[in-house]
Amino acid sequence: MSNKTTHPTQPVVVVNGVKRFKENAIVRFLLNNGGYDMNKLAMLQFSDEDREQFAQLIGYSLGGFSELSYVSDKTIKRVQKKEKRHGDNDTPKPL
Repeated sequence: MSNKTTHPTQPVVVVNGVKRFKENAIVRFLLNNGGYDMNKLAMLQFSDEDREQFAQLIGYSLGGFSELSYVSDKTIKRVQKKEKRHGDNDTPKPL
């Protein structure tokens, strides 16, 4: 058994009919006001796992998230499994 811990998966909500990870307002504020945009962050050395978590924290859509080059198949499967468990409901609620 591995002792490696992983970042938690953000809850999913529906915003204007699009399933998205629940945005963290502090992280979004820092992205919008901290002098770094997604392009600048892409040039810095971060682990793929941290990039996955960041995409979730800024409220990435599920469809777009699964297309990001740094998102692992394991993470995509975990998110899809969670989505299946909670059904296709348009009610905005966290998973």
